[in-house]
Amino acid sequence: MTTLHTVNKSPFSSKSFDDCLGLAKSGSTVLLFEDGVFAATTGTASAEAITNANGVTFAVLGPDAKARGVEGKIADGIKVVDYDGFVDLVAEHDKVHAWL
Repeated sequence: MTTLHTVNKSPFSSKSFDDCLGLAKSGSTVLLFEDGVFAATTGTASAEAITNANGVTFAVLGPDAKARGVEGKIADGIKVVDYDGFVDLVAEHDKVHAWL
């Protein structure tokens, strides 16, 4: 059973991202949107944690990254998706867990 984890809070103001990483299992995907996109920016501890998360894939909602001025600063290996891609991720997984 695969899970899509969604994180919308900045790792600099909430521990949702860290909690998500602690429970995300191999084969799952983490989608970062709204202020959650800051977790994917290069040069941060959260981006390093993403690099070290074995078996978990990561995606960022592109329009949210653009709105926050970080679209060109997304760490390598993180997929950037649009709204259609967000819907595709939901459809591809068995369940969705929102980290609030």
